[in-house]
Amino acid sequence: QVQLVESGGGLVQAGGSLRLSCAASGSIFSIKTMGWYRQAPGKQRELVAAMTSGTSTNYADSVKGRFTVSRDNAKNTVHLQMNSLKPEDTAVYYCNADLMKYGQPRYQTYWGQGTQVNVSS
Repeated sequence: QVQLVESGGGLVQAGGSLRLSCAASGSIFSIKTMGWYRQAPGKQRELVAAMTSGTSTNYADSVKGRFTVSRDNAKNTVHLQMNSLKPEDTAVYYCNADLMKYGQPRYQTYWGQGTQVNVSS
């Protein structure tokens, strides 16, 4: 079994900061990409930021310059440092990983359970 467990969500005032963390555990052979998606009420889930096993990153335009994604490949963890938060950042944030389990022939996508981020104005 593979699990992605997020932590670090909560309530913060506009302009504040939060740091989300996600740890992947289980029978993991390799992780290709780890990152974060979010889903606000009534909206589709969207990519926030992702990082490959190297240093390549991808950010949503709405968070560029405010959010930073980082990974610790040795620990199978990914973090999202969120600064200058805005009310429109309010959403459930989901950890995402494209990984290969031991004994499996291909990469598959896994999701965490989600962590709520609320930004008050």
